[in-house]
Amino acid sequence: HVQLVESGGGSVQAGGSLKIACVGSGFRVKNNCVGWFRQAPGEAREGVAVTASSGLSPYYADSVNGRFISSRDKASDMLYLQMNSLKPEDTAMYYCARGPSACCSRDYWRKSACFTYWGQGTQVTVS
Repeated sequence: HVQLVESGGGSVQAGGSLKIACVGSGFRVKNNCVGWFRQAPGEAREGVAVTASSGLSPYYADSVNGRFISSRDKASDMLYLQMNSLKPEDTAMYYCARGPSACCSRDYWRKSACFTYWGQGTQVTVS
């Protein structure tokens, strides 16, 4: 049974940093297409950072490129999102997701509908 659980969200002042984590069960994070999405109230869910299982560099949304870093820890088999220089517009529910390998391609990584499994989300609020 595949599950994803996010943790580490919270409230932070603009310019601050926060690191959120995702743990998977029923599959190995390091061997799968996984990524981070976010959704603000009234907005569509958007891809933030998606990483293919092949070990290639993650795809990042333009709005977070250079500020956010997605990484995997092989030992703990967890996915992390280090968020630096946070802005109020980063406020959203952040979700961890897993999808077929094709979802981590250049053409599909932004498409939330491609991803099959989702966590419950963790709230990040920047003021």
